[in-house]
Amino acid sequence: MTDARPDPDELLAQVQAEEAHARRGSLKVFFGYAAGVGKTYLMLENAQRAKSQGRDVVVGYVEPHGRAETEALLAGLETLPLRESEYRGVVLREFDVDAALARRPDLLLVDELAHTNADGCRHEKRWQDVEELLEAGINVWTTLNVQHIESLNDVIGQITGVTVRETVPDRVFDLADDLELVDITPEELLGRLKGGKVYVPEQAQRAIQSFFQKSNLSALRELSLRQAARRIHTDVESARREKAAAQPWATGERLLVCVGPSPTTARVIRTARRMAAALDAPWLAVSIDLTGEPSSNPGRHQVTQHIRLAERLGAETVTLAGQDVAATILDYARSRNVTKILVGKTNQPRWRRLLFSTVVDDILDQSHEIDVYVIHGEAEQPAPTPTRPRKTLAARMSYLSACGPIAVAGCLAYGLRRFQIADSEANTVMLFIAGVAWTAYRHGRGPAVLSSLLAVLVFDFLFVPPIGTFAVADTQYVVTFVVMLTIGLVIGSLTSRLRAQVNSTRQRERRTSALYELGKQLSALYGNVFLVSAAGTRIADMVGGEVAIYLRQSSKAPDLAFGHDSSIAKHALSLPVAQWVIDHDQLAGAGTNTLPNAVALFFPLTGSQGTQGVIAIRVPDAERLLDPDIRRLLEACANQLALALERDQLTIDAADARVQAEAEQLRSSLLSGVSHDLKTPLAAIAGASSSLLEATSLDEITRRQLLETIGDEAARLHRLLENLLQMSKLEAGAATPNCQWHVLEELVGSALHRTRTELSRHRVTIHLPPDLPLLFVDGLLLEQVFVNLLENAGRYTPEGTLVTIRAAVDSQHLRIAVADNGPGIPSGSEERVFEKFYRASPTSDGGRGSGLGLAICRAVIKSHNGNIQASNLPGGGVEFVIQLPLPRNAPQVSLE
Repeated sequence: MTDARPDPDELLAQVQAEEAHARRGSLKVFFGYAAGVGKTYLMLENAQRAKSQGRDVVVGYVEPHGRAETEALLAGLETLPLRESEYRGVVLREFDVDAALARRPDLLLVDELAHTNADGCRHEKRWQDVEELLEAGINVWTTLNVQHIESLNDVIGQITGVTVRETVPDRVFDLADDLELVDITPEELLGRLKGGKVYVPEQAQRAIQSFFQKSNLSALRELSLRQAARRIHTDVESARREKAAAQPWATGERLLVCVGPSPTTARVIRTARRMAAALDAPWLAVSIDLTGEPSSNPGRHQVTQHIRLAERLGAETVTLAGQDVAATILDYARSRNVTKILVGKTNQPRWRRLLFSTVVDDILDQSHEIDVYVIHGEAEQPAPTPTRPRKTLAARMSYLSACGPIAVAGCLAYGLRRFQIADSEANTVMLFIAGVAWTAYRHGRGPAVLSSLLAVLVFDFLFVPPIGTFAVADTQYVVTFVVMLTIGLVIGSLTSRLRAQVNSTRQRERRTSALYELGKQLSALYGNVFLVSAAGTRIADMVGGEVAIYLRQSSKAPDLAFGHDSSIAKHALSLPVAQWVIDHDQLAGAGTNTLPNAVALFFPLTGSQGTQGVIAIRVPDAERLLDPDIRRLLEACANQLALALERDQLTIDAADARVQAEAEQLRSSLLSGVSHDLKTPLAAIAGASSSLLEATSLDEITRRQLLETIGDEAARLHRLLENLLQMSKLEAGAATPNCQWHVLEELVGSALHRTRTELSRHRVTIHLPPDLPLLFVDGLLLEQVFVNLLENAGRYTPEGTLVTIRAAVDSQHLRIAVADNGPGIPSGSEERVFEKFYRASPTSDGGRGSGLGLAICRAVIKSHNGNIQASNLPGGGVEFVIQLPLPRNAPQVSLE
C-alpha cells in the first residue's frame, strides 16, 4: 500500500511561505507586449470597479500619455501628490513612495513598473519602490511590457534592433500574485497608432517605421504569450502542491521513458524522442537503481549505454533508488506531473507472465490517470557487454561456506534431540532457518539459496522418518519441506538484500563525504594553483587513477594546471580534446562517442560564468566512470572546482576594481586638491611679472617686492611639485630608502636651516641628549620629514609660538617629538591629518597648503618600519611623535 502521507519538510515550507505571504501585500501586473495595447486603461477600469465595491483605491502614479479616454478614468480616484525634483534645469515629477507609505491605502496604482527614477529619489528603479510598498503590506497594481523583462533583453535587442535600458528583474515578475494579459492583434495596435490613440502623429509615424513594425510586434506578442503561459503553468503547479494532489494535472504534456537493461529500451527511447518532438513536450529518461545490486552486474552496463543515448537525444536523465520498480517510477512521475509513460515489453513465456507479474503489468495496474504506452517489437541487437568475469576463488569458497552453518545447525538439532532438551520439529526447523539467515548475511543471495536447499535435505535425512534416507513416509512432511524452503529462501533473500543495501548506503555515504570534504577544502583556499592542486589530488584518490586539469585561456590553448607528469598530459590528443570540451561544454573522451580515442574521460568545469576548464580522468576501466552514480559524483566535483575558480577570479576582479576605484578617487582628489594650489602661485607670478613688464615708473622698493613675490611663489610651486612627486614615488614603491648611518643632530640642523624663513618669527628650542645612538636611515627622506613638520609649525601657528624638538631612547625605539604651543588641531582629526589632501584648518594658512606634507611624513616613517602620531597637548598646541626602531650594533661615535 502506498504511503500517501505528505512530506513534513514540504508542509513546513508551505506554512512558512503562507505566513510570509500573509504579511506581504499582493502584486498584480497588467502585462502586454507593447505600449498602446491598453494596460493602463484596463488597470484604471478595474480600479473604478474595485472602488465601487468599497475598496480604498488610491492612484500613486499613472501616466495617461495625453490620452483623453485614459484621463477620464482617473476621475473620482484619489491621487497622491507627486514628488518634484530638478534635473538639469527641468522639473521632474516622480512617484512619492513616502506619501504612499503614510497614506497606506488598501490598493495603490503605480504605472510603469520598469521606470527609472530621477536623481534624489530613495530608489533607483520604480520596481524597488513597489517592493517596499509590498513589504509594508500595501496591495499594488502596476503595468509592464514584455521587453522590460531582464532575461529577454538580449532577445528583444536581436529582434527589434533596439536595446531596452529600463528592465525589471525576472524575480519581481515571477513574484507577482496575479498576472492579467492585455492582448490585441498587431493590426489593431498599428491602427491605434495611426489614429493617434497611442502617440502624437509625428511620434507615432517614427514609431511605426522603427520599433512598431508588424514583424517586431508579432514576435513581441509571441514572447508575451509564452511568458504568460509559463507563469500560468507555475501557478498550476503551485495550486497542485497546495492541494497535495497525488495525481498529475494534464495541463501540459510531459513524457517519461523507462530505461532498463532490456535490448528494446533503445527503441523505446527513440520513440519517446519522436513523440516529445511531435508534442513539443519535455521528456524524462528514468532508470531504477535496485539498491544493493552489485556494480559488476552486466545489466548495469546496458543501462548506462541507454542513459547516454537518452542524453544525446536531449532527455533529462534521472536515476532513482528503490526495490519496487513500478511504484518508484509512478511516484516520481506523479511528483513531476508526467502525463505519459513509455515502457518497453519483450517477449516472455506465457506461464512466466501468469506466475510472476512484470514491471509493465504493475505500471498498467497502478498508473490510473497516467497514459501508458507499451512499445513492443523485436529486440534490437544489443551493444557488446563486458564478458561476465569468472567466479574467483573467494566466490567459490562462499558457496562451500554455506555448508558450514547448516552442518552446525544439524549437529545442534541432533544433540538437542538426543538429550531431549528441545526435541520438537519446530525448534529444529528454526535452527536451520537461522543457519540460512547467517549464510545470507555473510555471503549473499547465491550461497543463501544453496543453504536453503541443504537445510531441507539435511532435515529430511536426519530428522524425518525413515531416518537416514531421503524418503518420506508421511506426506505431511512435504508441506513442511515446502514451507521450510520458502521461508529459508525469503529470509535469505531479504537478509542478503539488507546486507547489500547497507553496503550501498556506506558507499553513497563515502561519496557524499568525499564531496563534502572537497567542497570544504576548496572553500578554504585561494589561487588557481592551490585550488586545482587540492581538487586534482582528492579526485585522483577518489577514483584511483590519474587526473589532469586544464584551465581556459582567453586567446590561446588551455593551460595544463595539474597533472604535468601524468600520461594524460603526455598524450598528443589530450590538448585538442580539452579545447573541444571547453568550446562545447560537453563530456568527451574515452568511453564516449565524442573523441573516443583519447586516453582519458574529459569533464567540463561548468560554472555560472561559463566553462572554466576541463578535468581529465584516466582509470584502467574507462566505462566505470560512466556509471551514473560515479559520473554524477565526478560532475559534482567538477562543478565544485568550477565555482571555486570563479569565486577566486571574482575576488581578483573585485580587488582590481577596488584598486582602480581608489586610483580614480586619488586622481580626482589630486585634481581637486592641487588645481587651486597650482593656480594661486601661478597667478601671483603672472601678476607680478606683468606689473614689472608693463609698469615703467616703479620705484626700487616696489620692483624688489614684486621680484620677491615671484621668487616666493616659484619656491612654493617648486615645493608643491616636489611633494607630489615624492608622494607618487612613495605610493608606487619607487622611493626605496637608501639607509646609511646618520647623526640625528645633523639631520635636525639641516632641516632647521631649510625652514629658517618659515620659523624666523618663532622661538625654537632643541633638547637632544648627547648619547643618542646613530640612526640607520635615509638621511634625505628623514630630513624631509622634519622639514614638513617644521613648515607646518611655522605656517599654522601665530608669531612668537614656541616650537620644541626633543628626542629620547624608549625601550627599543628612538622617540622624536616636534611640538608647538599654538592652537592645535581639531579634536577627532588626529588620524585624518595624515590623509592625502586633508587640511585641518584650510583657512589658517590662506589656503596655501597642499595637504600632502603629513601624508609624506607617514609614508617615509612607515618605509623605515616606524610610526608617527599626532596629539593635542593639554596646555594647547600639538605634538607629533616619531618612533623609529633602534638598529643593532650601531657604531659608536663621539660628538665633541
